[in-house]
This record gives sequence, C-alpha cells and structure tokens, in this order.
Amino acid sequence: MWKKSRSDKIFDLTLIFISLLIMLVIAYPLYFVIIASFSQPEAVLNGKLRFLPIGFNLESYQMVLQEEKVWIGYRNTILYTILGTIINLFLTTLGAYSLSRKDMPARTLLTFVISFTMLFGGGMIPVYMVVKNLKLTDTIWAMVIPNAIATYNLLVMKNYFQSSIPDELQEAAAIDGCDHFRTLIKVVLPLSTPIIAVIVLFYAVGHWNAFFNAVLYLRNQDLFPLQIVLRDILLQNSLEAVGGDLTGMYEKVMRGETMKYALIIVASLPVILIYPFVQKYFVKGIMVGAIKG
Repeated sequence: MWKKSRSDKIFDLTLIFISLLIMLVIAYPLYFVIIASFSQPEAVLNGKLRFLPIGFNLESYQMVLQEEKVWIGYRNTILYTILGTIINLFLTTLGAYSLSRKDMPARTLLTFVISFTMLFGGGMIPVYMVVKNLKLTDTIWAMVIPNAIATYNLLVMKNYFQSSIPDELQEAAAIDGCDHFRTLIKVVLPLSTPIIAVIVLFYAVGHWNAFFNAVLYLRNQDLFPLQIVLRDILLQNSLEAVGGDLTGMYEKVMRGETMKYALIIVASLPVILIYPFVQKYFVKGIMVGAIKG
C-alpha cells in the first residue's frame, strides 16, 4: 500500500484548512442571518451578535407571517416558478436536442447565432416594448415568457446530449421506427436525469428570485411575486419609522432590524430545503455538460 510522504500530509492538511476557511467564510453570513432573525433586536442593532443568538424572539416571524401580502406573494412565486420552469425545460430540451443532432441542417450556424445572444442583447427598452405590444404586461405571462430560454442552459444541455448520449442508441431507435420526438422521450431523456435536475434547479431558482421583471412588467399588487412583497414590507416599515415620534421610531427601527433577517429566511427557506435533493445530480450534470462543446 502506498504510504504518504511528509510533504503529502502537509499538503493535505493545508488543503483541508483552506477548504474549512472558505466554508466558514461562505457559511457564516447565512448562519448570522439565521441567529439574527431569532435574537433580540437591540443586540442585533448594537452589533453584539457574534456566534450565538442573544435572547429568543419570534415576533419578527409572527409579523411577517401575519401579513396577507406575504402569502399572496408566496402563491404567485410558486405559480411563476412551476409554470416558468415547465416552459423553460420544454423549450430548452427541444432546442438542445435539435442542436445536438449531427444531421441537423445549419447546426453550426444556428449554434453561433444563439451563442451570440450571450454577448449582445436587445436592451431593456426594446424588450419592454415587445412585451407591452404583445399585451403581456400585468399578466402572469410577463413573468415566464420573456425569459423562456436561457442561452447558457441551452448550450450546457446541448453539450450533455452530445457527450453523454451515444449516437448508436439514437440510430438504433431510428431503425426501430422511432421518430425524433419519440427518440427524445424514450431514449435521450431517461439517460439525462443529471442535466435535467441541474437545468430545473437553475431555472427554478431564477424564477424564485425574480425581481426585475416584476418591477418592469407588473402593476397589479395581486400579481406581485414574493420578492417584491418583501421589499414593500421593508420600505413600509422604514417609512413608518421615519414618520413616527421618537419612542415609536425607536421601536419600529428595532422591529425592522430583525424583520429584515426574518424576511430573508422566509424567502430563502424553500430553495434551501429543495437543494439537498438535487445536489447529487448538480456536480455531475454541470461538469459533464460543460465539456465537449
């Protein structure tokens, strides 16, 4: 059995130390948000919070969850995430499969044209005018149609199909009488679970965190996603604090400090809970899909 030398052991220990340090730097802000949301507002505002929560306070979560607008925002965001991800996955899969086929006419030219959109875009105003002229503003479609395909995700899935699905399998399916659509459904997709999980995660997180499109296209508050609702709650709380007397202003500032962290947890918790279930596919899918362009 090969025995590690002293230099190898030192290298391993150094690598472990650096990895732990990076993990600490990345994980501490999230940990701080969690303990701050449960701590006393005075301790948070005065900067006394370090590694353990001070006191135990659920008032911020009670205020957030009692807001009817939060539940409306949750409903809308879940709808946009599910509907948008289905549209994204459907169109991205069709486009990626078509571009991955060697018998696709003008495949190289089409791939170049699609890739070109990653470097240059039409701009915010032309895109807004298109959405407005299509009468999509102030509808749920404004949140799912304008970003129906992400070029990066399309190219990653295309590269996965090219590098991981043998051409012989598709040729065998054609010999058995399968057309392109049945080959995609029966052969390609069952072998593409890792990349599908990755693409679904990319799109779902994008829809869940959607903010800018809602600011541009939505005016009806009943259609606002969760991110806009949370922003409005913070702004409303800040304005109330400024407009009150000194005693009321102090209390509202205290309340707003922990409410800010509670809002972050409320908005992030679903994604944090879902991620571990797709994490095992994440690295494999993105690494395989990123090679052999």
